[in-house]
Amino acid sequence: MGKKYVILGGGGAFGLVTADYLLKNTDCESVTNIGRNYPKSACFTLNVGNGDKRYSYHAYHITYEIDLLMEFLDTFRPDIIINYAAQGESAASWKNAWRFFETNAVALSKLVELLMQRDYLERFIQISTSELYGSAHTEPFVETSPLVPSSPYAASKAAFDMYLLSVHSALKFPMHIIRPSNAYCPGQLLHRVIPRAILCGLTKQKLPLEGGGMAEKSYIHARDLAHAIFLVSEKAKLGTTYNVGPDKAIAIKDLVQKIATLMDISMDALCSIVPDRLGQDTRYWLDSSAIKRDLGWQQTITLEAGLQEMIEWCKKYQTELMHYPQVYQLRA
Repeated sequence: MGKKYVILGGGGAFGLVTADYLLKNTDCESVTNIGRNYPKSACFTLNVGNGDKRYSYHAYHITYEIDLLMEFLDTFRPDIIINYAAQGESAASWKNAWRFFETNAVALSKLVELLMQRDYLERFIQISTSELYGSAHTEPFVETSPLVPSSPYAASKAAFDMYLLSVHSALKFPMHIIRPSNAYCPGQLLHRVIPRAILCGLTKQKLPLEGGGMAEKSYIHARDLAHAIFLVSEKAKLGTTYNVGPDKAIAIKDLVQKIATLMDISMDALCSIVPDRLGQDTRYWLDSSAIKRDLGWQQTITLEAGLQEMIEWCKKYQTELMHYPQVYQLRA
């Protein structure tokens, strides 16, 4: 019999892609996504799980409805919990920073304390962030690199990672931490640079390129991340932390240039230069050799192929997507 998975933060694109991966590539018994909202339209859900009796979606708010969430988990008794749930925008976290700690550290530590009182959970997999390392200057970060968060968001994510490490060490809580590079996929919210740049190109708007796009980041397709999560759930030693990302980082301006080239648009037509965001790190760059060595993970989707998939998604749903905000909106 396969495993029963619960994905928290499952209303977002990455949780949905992970559910889709598990349903299509494993012998799972069931996959349940849990998000704070009721299901969105098909342009964001991409019809994941439709017609599959192993799949379900439920709406519970991890911060304000943890009692209802625990009632559900106690009934469902999942083997594996994958946690994407977070307030997730570093630039916005300078205002109302407490909101980020409320979800990313306090609510999740409360959840873990409750889970430690149960006997059904085999593994809790936390999806963390590369941002908690700060800027990589001369070499990529390894899992033991110091945590130097440069925003309240990154600090809140670091706080929960450190909590998980402590409760595993002292209390044997069965956890893992995955620190991915910047993930992307169809269904992603539109304030992120890849979908926003594509929509700007389709509608002849100007993309505000912060700081001229000099900051470097590394991008991983959410399906490659989902594969890493599955390998961790099946094969990793309890308590492990793994970086997951491509070998090289890319400047934002070069990323946008790739999009412009694929769409046959000039950079001048697509972008306008605006001031850099507060606390911008210069380079997010990960060494993922540990997960490759231990679990056999490899990146399979090239950035060019992933960007083309994003362009096709934006074209398909362009009319509907234009009704959604292209800037981050903080919610409880």
